Amino acid sequence: MRRITFDIETKNFFQDVGSNDPTDLDISVVCIHDSLDDQYKSFLEQDFNKLWSILEQADLLITWNGDHFDIPLLNKYYPGDLSQIKSLDLMKEVQKVLGRRLKLDSVGEATLGINKSGSGIDAVEWWKTGEIEKLIKYCIDNVKLTKDLYGYAMLNSRLKYKELGNLKEIRLNTTEWETPVSTMMTYTLPF
Repeated sequence: MRRITFDIETKNFFQDVGSNDPTDLDISVVCIHDSLDDQYKSFLEQDFNKLWSILEQADLLITWNGDHFDIPLLNKYYPGDLSQIKSLDLMKEVQKVLGRRLKLDSVGEATLGINKSGSGIDAVEWWKTGEIEKLIKYCIDNVKLTKDLYGYAMLNSRLKYKELGNLKEIRLNTTEWETPVSTMMTYTLPF
């Protein structure tokens, strides 16, 4: 199974565009981990044409808040419909169990002892000040954290979080996470 774990950073904030719709934002960078070659890669907007064929060949897209944010925003740039590829939004899986959303940072810290290396605010500022390498490193760190949480959940059928200083477990049903779905995507691949 080819799994693509990815994260997106933006050039702007919701208040900049006067909307809460992710598709009104602009992407600064997309970073991925490709299970096929176990590599991390980054794509600025001018490189998106190289990203499309990778995503189209994925069996599973793995994100944190991707179903609500990353996939709809990336679809704004993509010539097809990325929602046709099976996705697993870890935040959504947590929300199904807890009834509320948790931040990647808090679940990463409680489960793996790893915090995010920055924030979305930092990412937009790095874009605006031309600190592209810092931006890419931060985005890749988020991808690594998401990938590692996915791996932990697959092995242990749970993730962890803290509530009022107490460590709690989120039991997850991972049995269907890697069940293949038949999709044929050839929007940007040559015939």
